[in-house]
Amino acid sequence: MQAAISPSVIPRIIHRGIEPYQLTFDAMRAFTDARTENTPNEFWIVEHPPVYTLGLGADQSHVLAAHDIPVVQTDRGGEVTYHGPGQVVIYLLMDLRRSHPKARLFAREFVHKIEQAVINTLAAYNLAGERKEGAPGIYVSNGQWQGAKIAALGLKVRGNGCTYHGVSLNVDMDLTPFSWINPCGYAGLTTVDMNTLGVPMPLHQVQTALAQNLQDLLTAS
Repeated sequence: MQAAISPSVIPRIIHRGIEPYQLTFDAMRAFTDARTENTPNEFWIVEHPPVYTLGLGADQSHVLAAHDIPVVQTDRGGEVTYHGPGQVVIYLLMDLRRSHPKARLFAREFVHKIEQAVINTLAAYNLAGERKEGAPGIYVSNGQWQGAKIAALGLKVRGNGCTYHGVSLNVDMDLTPFSWINPCGYAGLTTVDMNTLGVPMPLHQVQTALAQNLQDLLTAS
């Protein structure tokens, strides 16, 4: 008989609505600072006003022309990325030591499962996504937009196994601000959203679908 999954393992889904990035960033760090071994894991679903964020080792020169969009230094991995209206953003506040019903998740497996959740979400809308070796995130795997990036991933894993930051999936965005940076440090990288691929979906529906896929994969035995 399969062991029951502890309620503390299954992440609580918190909808934070439209929220400035800095406010969410500060809240993620405060939550992680304060959490104990009994603090439930949480997924925070949020939509940000336009913002560029830089990873810890990001090269500022990859911001080609910020225009009036704020640039925020963060403590996640990765380079520069853009968040804006029409994008699903889910932050994963998890304790990897107890995030799985049988054993702790390790960082590489954690990333792989997040990417698979995005692939599964896209597949539900008949869109094909794939990984690229050495380039975290998900890319369109066929058709006119093959190779275009549709989802980005950036995480912080503290020494105690607690995570924050997360994943973003482009649904129905103004993609122009991506052209003002080298997305994820890659000059000329094309970005795309689901709407451009011919799948216009309400943001809230894709938020729910991705959160469910993340929850399923990150708690599956």
